Amino acid sequence: MQNIKPQRVLSAAEAVGPQVYRILREQIIQAELTPGERISEAEIAKSLSISRQPVREAFIKLSEEGLVQVLPQRGTYVTRISTASVMDVRFVREAIEADIVRQVAGEHTAGTVRELRDQIARQKQVPQDDRAAFLRLDELFHHTLAAAAGRAYAWSVIESVKAQMDRVRFLSVDDIQIGRLIDQHERIVDAIAAGDVGKAETALRTHLREILKSLPEIARARTEFFDGVA
Repeated sequence: MQNIKPQRVLSAAEAVGPQVYRILREQIIQAELTPGERISEAEIAKSLSISRQPVREAFIKLSEEGLVQVLPQRGTYVTRISTASVMDVRFVREAIEADIVRQVAGEHTAGTVRELRDQIARQKQVPQDDRAAFLRLDELFHHTLAAAAGRAYAWSVIESVKAQMDRVRFLSVDDIQIGRLIDQHERIVDAIAAGDVGKAETALRTHLREILKSLPEIARARTEFFDGVA
């Protein structure tokens, strides 16, 4: 059954429910909680020294994202990854982010370019075996693009639907792919710095289509994680 890592201490400065949700979401995305695994409301509450209500609220939100399935009288279980859902979300994300990067390239500032290049430098410093750290920086990179375009709501839409896509990305990222993703980030930023709207969009679309290459192979190699894969 689930293992809530002891170093994940809840902050007194923030409501408990959202923190529990983020902890469980991260554990599912990073395959610390695996498909078919039963997670207990009572045990999570006990491990975090909290009441069961915020855990119940977290379960509801995770269920809405398709990360867990709540079965009455039976329990709550981590779901398998839906390849159809991953493909749909990738399509939506590309459509939104393509417009975002076009806007950033057309209205770019030196400050935005500097920040993005600083982030890429940090990406290159991530230890090869720390996939989670790289993906957090990758997330920050895309979030920064949305913020630079003034599209906070658009990013919130992406965040609300991309959990299944994030699960695949975590399973598929390796040393070789990290280098390729960083190269793609550099191409995006180079195009933004040049004010080349078309090239920025093309680079962004190429970047987000990496999952189309990795998804079939990962689904075959890790059948226990995917729905409907023999």
